[in-house]
Amino acid sequence: MSRRPDRQRPEFVFVPLGGVGEIGMNLYLYGYGPADDREWLIVDLGITFGGETEPGVDVILPDIAFLEAERPNLKGLLLTHAHEDHFGAVVDLWPRLGGVPVYATPFTAAMLKSKLGEARRLEDFPLHVVPLGDRRTIGPFDIELVNMSHSIPEPSAVIIKTDLGTVFHTADWKLDEHPLTSAPTDVARLKALGEEGVTALICDSTNAIRDGMSPSEADVAVTLERLIAEAPRRVAVTIFASNVARIRSVANAARASGRELVVVGRAMYRVIEAAQETGYLDADLPFHEETEFENIPARKVVALCTGSQGEARAAMARIALDEHPHVSLDAGDRVIFSSRTIPGNEKAVGRVQNGLADLGIEVITDGDASVHVSGHPRRGELEQLYRWVRPQLAIPMHGEGKHLEAHARLAEKLGVPEVIRARNGAMVRLAPAPAAIIDDVPVGRLYRDGAIITRADDGQVRERRKLSFAGSVSVSLVLSDKGMLVADPEVALSGIPATDGQGTSFETIAREAAIGTIESIPRPRRKDQALVSEAVRRGVRAAVNQAWGKKPVCSVLLTVI
Repeated sequence: MSRRPDRQRPEFVFVPLGGVGEIGMNLYLYGYGPADDREWLIVDLGITFGGETEPGVDVILPDIAFLEAERPNLKGLLLTHAHEDHFGAVVDLWPRLGGVPVYATPFTAAMLKSKLGEARRLEDFPLHVVPLGDRRTIGPFDIELVNMSHSIPEPSAVIIKTDLGTVFHTADWKLDEHPLTSAPTDVARLKALGEEGVTALICDSTNAIRDGMSPSEADVAVTLERLIAEAPRRVAVTIFASNVARIRSVANAARASGRELVVVGRAMYRVIEAAQETGYLDADLPFHEETEFENIPARKVVALCTGSQGEARAAMARIALDEHPHVSLDAGDRVIFSSRTIPGNEKAVGRVQNGLADLGIEVITDGDASVHVSGHPRRGELEQLYRWVRPQLAIPMHGEGKHLEAHARLAEKLGVPEVIRARNGAMVRLAPAPAAIIDDVPVGRLYRDGAIITRADDGQVRERRKLSFAGSVSVSLVLSDKGMLVADPEVALSGIPATDGQGTSFETIAREAAIGTIESIPRPRRKDQALVSEAVRRGVRAAVNQAWGKKPVCSVLLTVI
């Protein structure tokens, strides 16, 4: 039987390119149309950060090869909120998307404009600022934003309607009656949506393994005020820079205790400026720049710092190493980590906290006091949302495997008729029924390596990883045009022991291996420079490995005179 009629039938599909099976790097696609001619809506375009396995990599971005191939069919990029894992890749990757228009609420737009301005890409950027709760048409999609609570102003869930069905894409959310900056979750709209009928709920899974309900941001404000007031000396508080409610809580606590607020870290200034521009912080919020820190008495200062995730170049890591140019802490001072540690950052955060402890500084984390609450729903909140929305299909997103599976089982327990366990690259047909994974698309990672965007498999990061494990050997050779060594090879070692177990220098081992390799090559074949270079590289690497037990990165520079 021919499948051609099926391929001509319009379908409503969902494709995650990032954020499903991981925390961070969110990138979701919704498609409408027949298989050979779909139109696409992009929801979010975020990043994650490089770790110890990606030496030298600042930022990791989703591979958008699939989107680049679909450029003529891209109708819009909708940003749900201004966290880096949801909008941080826009500046780098938007130029590859064929001029697709970008939609964002005022605070998210202000944050994006700041980033675009720094990158000198603001001019002619097609940014459409949309009101909270806005409804509009983007291509074949009827879009409605729904106010949610989260740890940043203006988090929006998205109702996406086509003539085939309705999807509720939650983005990041929680239930909080007192979120301090944004409006509470629009419960009335969620209940009404459930009455209208929801084909699919595609929902945040970050805290699906935790029972109960998430505490309120207002609870943290009370704790911070107490800890700052009680501190005998200086206080430093490190937070996610984008958490405007937490910035305001720290500022209020400083004022209540008669202290002066000092803001430390460029990212914090950017958020404060955007929050003031959009009315989420007072335009006259009193604070000092970091250059004023040393001029304020120890009992009178509260430093609000970047670096809650142990980032090496952020303020808190430099303070822990006593290397910050303007801010230093001493024994008896107090540092509050008003944040959670993102999975994968445990070692980096631990190094910073240990460095502070070594200086005699008191470190307080969310394990010691209620100094942080998550912006994501626990199981109790998920259960409430499912009761309101009553979807026919559930697809867990935004989480690692254990979070997604816990969410899937919860949805099944709550009686959702169909649950699909998808991962990045899966194309899920949402409608018409039956829902199913019907295809897969290419996914992967891009690295921002300095100012250059490269694919993860391009090799230079892999070489750096090898260098960190086994060092490098560089050999310089000079041959005559007849294939004779003009002088002994020059050898440079990096990250390699000086001598082997018998006391022979590795420089000698490498030099003798190079000479021996050249002498083993018939003289007529020594005219092939590529052959000589590769043979010497292999010979030196093998000799060092035999003496040391590790294979270094080896490079050969060959000159013929």
